[in-house]
Amino acid sequence: MTEPRYGIWIPVYGNCGVMNHPLEPRDASYLRAKNLIQLAQKSGFSTTLIAQHIINPRNQELDQLETWTAAAAFAEATTSIEIIAAVKPLLFHPAVLAKMALGIDAISRGRFAINLVSAWFRPEMEKAGINFLKHDERYRYSDEWISVVKALWSGEKVNFHGKYFQINDLKFSPSSIAKPHPRIYVGGESEAAQELAAKQAHTFFLNGRPIEVIRETIAQVTQKASSRSQPLDFAMSAFVIARPTDAEAETEYQNLRAMVLAQDDRSELLKGVDAEVVMFKNMAKYPGVGSNGGTAAGLVGSYDTVAHRIAEFTKVGIGTFMLQFQPFATEMERFAAEIIPRVRALTVESAAIAS
Repeated sequence: MTEPRYGIWIPVYGNCGVMNHPLEPRDASYLRAKNLIQLAQKSGFSTTLIAQHIINPRNQELDQLETWTAAAAFAEATTSIEIIAAVKPLLFHPAVLAKMALGIDAISRGRFAINLVSAWFRPEMEKAGINFLKHDERYRYSDEWISVVKALWSGEKVNFHGKYFQINDLKFSPSSIAKPHPRIYVGGESEAAQELAAKQAHTFFLNGRPIEVIRETIAQVTQKASSRSQPLDFAMSAFVIARPTDAEAETEYQNLRAMVLAQDDRSELLKGVDAEVVMFKNMAKYPGVGSNGGTAAGLVGSYDTVAHRIAEFTKVGIGTFMLQFQPFATEMERFAAEIIPRVRALTVESAAIAS
């Protein structure tokens, strides 16, 4: 068993769990995000994800951190942590995005990656007058879009003629520092998302789910990717609640869950979700705390319980855990102090047994 990587979700909406927590008022500012990513780097985290929306999907009157300007600034504000910026292809022409990404790759000295998201929130497209394609067509569009981006990252002169894009004798210099190009994450729960990841991604990004669901999904996507020369990696999102005992963790979960139910009116968000999006149909099966599966992965418990669950997810193929906490800074530091060393010990123990 290989020791996993750990990352944090940047709270681009303001908070990842309760919108207004007594110890953590909602704050979607760049300054807060910068402080969190610098603390994550100091605490031993390897990566971070900046989700992308141009308006806040929970409430369009609330602040929303812009992804790509923040990513460039984070690249300058850090020295070792991977910076993953989510991107919705409908918002950017691939040539423009490819050049922007090369800029951040250079600023970060090769630490930049993208998370390709084919979009699910209709209002941010429709209000901006952007054509919101049907579900499966969005993935066909994304497939062509990322093919253009990867070709332009290569440093070669590109001629590409597809259904959506026509590229003629275009070359960017310099090419990427990351080789062969910046890492590509792809997420989604539909068949189309899995097919796109199997074809184009370095890493498939799963929403938090019980381990049996994760095991089955990894097997399905691995089969789809069986013809690749390089194996597909897997990452998973999760909201962590760790305490000295299982009972204390459960009490904190119930406390957070009660605040979520009292505060989090998701009616506006759900009205804006494309009815064809599989993610929200599946998420309804796992109510809890946090976004993108949140506590559905079961990382709620004593320090030993959480560490053992992470070790079990690692055994089925999860190599990166993208995590959420609340209050974010306090709980992130707790995780670094209590959970990471326990998982490392379990990794060493597993390796010793295997040898």
